[in-house]
Amino acid sequence: MSGHSKWHNIQAKKGKADAARGKIFTKLGRELLIAVKQGGPDPAGNSKLKDVIAKCKANNMPNDTINNAIKKASGAGSAENYEEMTYEGYGTNGVAVIVNASTNNKNRTAADVRHIFDKFGGNLGTTGCVSYMFEKKGVIVIEKEGCPVGEDDLMMLSIEAGAEDFQVEDEVYQITTAPSDFTAVTEELSKNNLTFLEAGVQMVPSTYVTLDEEAGAKMQRLIDNLEDLDDVLEVFHNWDE
Repeated sequence: MSGHSKWHNIQAKKGKADAARGKIFTKLGRELLIAVKQGGPDPAGNSKLKDVIAKCKANNMPNDTINNAIKKASGAGSAENYEEMTYEGYGTNGVAVIVNASTNNKNRTAADVRHIFDKFGGNLGTTGCVSYMFEKKGVIVIEKEGCPVGEDDLMMLSIEAGAEDFQVEDEVYQITTAPSDFTAVTEELSKNNLTFLEAGVQMVPSTYVTLDEEAGAKMQRLIDNLEDLDDVLEVFHNWDE
């Protein structure tokens, strides 16, 4: 896991997330749409939808909004047809970057993603060029401040629920699961009145690249501009922020 520095400036990160919440909800709505189209509207029989719902709740999306999005996606009149796309490339100093997107126009999205890579000193690569450096994992982040469960109890609760790993950082607890166990762990933790700073199935890098201040600023601009694209759902990388 990224570990020691990802959540260093937690208040700034939370403020940024709050400011972008409307856009986050729009993107989560697309993820719900894709999951319903692929496996149906019943989360009991659609594990992907179940995972997306857990992610929506972690981002404080209201239940009514989640349910309405599922109903809309499963309705006979739903003409929206998005498909998932994954792009791989390199950022500053060879930082590995994976971009998950949803699009109804593959040519537009590919051109937009390529433009951002080129503009901010990266380059878009071929499928598989960096994904071998990542592993899919469920990641749950809980802020220490205000956590209703003590550290030892939280660790035991997480492991008993099926988590693979429990890490303590400066300001947060970080719980890692196998993708197939992610929803079960989040549901068990939610039963204990725990709220999540972040929760989702992510691409976790096996190695990290450290950048100096100037290169780091350039890399941050690349990530920010990719995330600002309407079609981009998530950006994963192996920069040790």
